[in-house]
Amino acid sequence: MFAYRIADSRHPIFDATGAMLHGGRWNSIGLRAIYAAETYAGALLEVLVHSNLSQPPKNHRVVRVSIPDDVLIETVKITDVPGWDWEDMTASRSFGNTWIRENRTAVLRVPSVITQGRENNIVFNPQHDQFALISIQEPELVLWDQRLFR
Repeated sequence: MFAYRIADSRHPIFDATGAMLHGGRWNSIGLRAIYAAETYAGALLEVLVHSNLSQPPKNHRVVRVSIPDDVLIETVKITDVPGWDWEDMTASRSFGNTWIRENRTAVLRVPSVITQGRENNIVFNPQHDQFALISIQEPELVLWDQRLFR
């Protein structure tokens, strides 16, 4: 399985610092997690929805993340966590915090809010033993389509 992560190259692209400092939909501040998307397009959408950009970013890089078949993946369905897609992230954070604290798996597949659960995002738990089996390719420059910024 593959996942894609896009981030500003002025920061480490595949560490958990950002999510630990700011929290995310599936983790609270202080808990380490790394977010990615199952598709490159999904990763692009995640950047766009969390940014206020009027022109293409110049420093974004993408990495393709390789998840070996023997790495356990926990999957959250849209019916598993009522309120997973609410603006108030209490329900999704509670679920994710428990997943991280219990160290259940290295990978959590979660529904994408942007796509109303039609696609998935991936949350990585860097504290899990199997995280060491996950690899990333060399970061590549993201070539943004200018039409996204008109």
